[in-house]
Amino acid sequence: MGNKSSSSSSSDGAKGGGGEGEVNDTSDTSSASPSRFSRFRKRLHLHRLHRHKHSDDDYNSGSDDFVGIALIQIIGAEMKFKDRWLACLSIGERTYRTAISDHTEKPTWKSGKKVILERDGPRIARISVFETNRLSRNNLVGYCEIDVLQVLSQDSDDDIKVLDLVDPSSSDTVVGNISLSYSIEDPIEIERGFVRRVLAIADGNEDGQLTFSEFSELVDAFGNQVAAHKKNELFKEADKNGDGVVSMDELAILLASQQEKESLISSCPVCGEILGKSDKLNDIIHLTLCFDEGTGNQVMTGGFLTDKQASYGWMFKMSEWAHVSSYDIGLRSGSSASHILVFERKTKRLVEELIDRKIVLSMRTIYQSKVGLTLIDKGAKDLLQSISEKQGKKMNSVESVKDIPKFLEFFKDQVKMSEVKYPVEHFKTFNEFFIRELKPGARPIAHERNDDIAICAADSRLMAFKSVDDSMRFWIKGRKFSIKGLLGTDVCSDAFSRGSLVIFRLAPQDYHRFHVPVSGVIDQFVDIPGSLYTVNPIAVNSKYCNVFTENKRVVSLISTSSFGKVAFVAIGATMVGSITFSRKKGDYVNKGDEFGYFSFGGSTVICVFEEDAIEIDEDLLANSQRSLETLVSVGMTLGVSKQKRIDVEMPNLEQCVLGA
Repeated sequence: MGNKSSSSSSSDGAKGGGGEGEVNDTSDTSSASPSRFSRFRKRLHLHRLHRHKHSDDDYNSGSDDFVGIALIQIIGAEMKFKDRWLACLSIGERTYRTAISDHTEKPTWKSGKKVILERDGPRIARISVFETNRLSRNNLVGYCEIDVLQVLSQDSDDDIKVLDLVDPSSSDTVVGNISLSYSIEDPIEIERGFVRRVLAIADGNEDGQLTFSEFSELVDAFGNQVAAHKKNELFKEADKNGDGVVSMDELAILLASQQEKESLISSCPVCGEILGKSDKLNDIIHLTLCFDEGTGNQVMTGGFLTDKQASYGWMFKMSEWAHVSSYDIGLRSGSSASHILVFERKTKRLVEELIDRKIVLSMRTIYQSKVGLTLIDKGAKDLLQSISEKQGKKMNSVESVKDIPKFLEFFKDQVKMSEVKYPVEHFKTFNEFFIRELKPGARPIAHERNDDIAICAADSRLMAFKSVDDSMRFWIKGRKFSIKGLLGTDVCSDAFSRGSLVIFRLAPQDYHRFHVPVSGVIDQFVDIPGSLYTVNPIAVNSKYCNVFTENKRVVSLISTSSFGKVAFVAIGATMVGSITFSRKKGDYVNKGDEFGYFSFGGSTVICVFEEDAIEIDEDLLANSQRSLETLVSVGMTLGVSKQKRIDVEMPNLEQCVLGA
């Protein structure tokens, strides 16, 4: 990927064709007071020094730390053909979009958005550009990704940076470029500026001072009952000289500090959202960002969860209005989830799982109704078995190779061929491609020398629970699910029944080789026959069947020095009749070693840890409690041993390399 900027020292600040994206520091270096940019950089540099002091085997929970508010502006783009364009900015669990441009090959938006930055919060922003010539769905043409914290902490002489946009189907193909600008704003100045603007509403004579009467009217309009009772007290506190009026600056400082101590404004005067639900600093930030939008400044439209949702055309908007389709985080309701959203751990961003709409409808029919249950009980099991066998034979045929390009096109931006060991031409059947190997080093193993830290076993959508009860409360809705039913009587023990559960769900687009999560000796393999239901969340959330305890599966038991015994369950699914292991009973395995693979389809691995054996990473547990799957890769940290507890550092996801 080519960069438009000449500096090479900061090229890792942006991915997907990203240029350096530094922010311009216009501060006067001779000033005794450091600029807000230099203060921001100092905070980042101190943070990095602290992080680098720890060894590779360090690991702790850490906590979010507010850094500031960044303004990201999308100026315009240069594309290779004419169309009407829109751009989306995605960071964390929020996505924003620009207006649609004129019909041109050089769209101009000049549209910005302020986003909250935390040291351990979302920092990878994705900019996506869509052509809008489709009625129901706009087409993703190119994208880039930037590390916002990194680009803002670098020195630059330019206000605007030009980044390459890469083809979502091929990271080696540049389809255009996009112009962006970044800046950081001092939160204290933002607080004061916001209060000044709000108070100016009551400054009738615009003299920069408020009488008690003016201040009282303001509190009555925007405040709560607590604030109403404190009007005299607050006004006297600000009125230092007792002359009955106070300056705007004095009141701004007073109310900004008071808002952090005790919420005086009960609801946002712009959007009406109730305040006080989180910490007071977040209330101030909300008011600041919302006020900018309320003033009519040129800002991007928000309220979207993914760029795909933000890009849909008018037909999708009609379906939303008619409640035919809906976006939401988590899948507590099972059948009502029309779009599957997962939380990508590397970028800390929501992404949408691609799945054919016809398949979604058929799964709902089978798994989310009593009629479907009747079909399952009266022959659907045999039908699914037959379909899987026929599909398996087809995908092993020479003719199936023609399906590879169609598969890659459907899952563009989700299958990274740059990571695959062999080029597409190497594969002689679709199944050969499906069980593809990755290049050495494509999945680095976290804390490889430390066996007290478990890792993720597959590229997958992960759900993690401290107990089986938690798993049934937040995710698994099937009848009579139990660890004994999952593992079988030959493997299950009381320690497993009270233990922790981790579910790795593999979708068709994922790398389908699974790896060992812990180091130890393989004690046994147990084959358990069963059905081949889909492992899609629609089926997992069904009240009418037990996907995990009724499907065909192989249970292996691994004895470890750090985690006791660990049960590793490879579960077959629709069109996955074949589970192949590359290790045998009695082998010693190191965490990260390849353990086996699934043939065509999607499937699941479940790891069961004994009671009090593992402390699962907090971010994985927190997402799971929201019924939100976390998109993980092989080798990412899963948790730390409770048996040999050590003071170790949180996995440094800053070092994760984004797929090109």
